Amino acid sequence: MAIPTEFENVTALAKANVYFEGKVVSHSLLFADGSKRTLGLIFPGKFHFGTDKAERMEIVAGNAFVALDGQAGARTCGAGDSFEVPAKSGFDIEVPEGICEYICSFLD
Repeated sequence: MAIPTEFENVTALAKANVYFEGKVVSHSLLFADGSKRTLGLIFPGKFHFGTDKAERMEIVAGNAFVALDGQAGARTCGAGDSFEVPAKSGFDIEVPEGICEYICSFLD
C-alpha cells in the first residue's frame, strides 16, 4: 500500500497537537466518512506513546527506531515504511537525527 502524498476533501484543524515540549507536533485531518488522521513531525529524541484505538503509522520522510510494547528490540523505519499498533497498547519511537514526518491513521 502506497503512503498518501495528499488528501482531498478534508477538514484540517488549525490547532496543533503538541507533545513532549514541542518535540512531536501534529495536525488533525477529519474526513467526510468520520475517520481521522494526523500529520506530524517528530524531532530528535526518544518518546513513548500510548494508544486507545489501534493505529497505523506511516513514515513519510526521515528515519526512526520503533519498538511496540511487549516486543523485544526495535526495528528501523524509514520513508515508505509503516507499522500498526494494537488498541490499548503503545510504542517507543526514537528519531536519531533530522525530522521524521508521519501520517497516523486511527483504525477501527
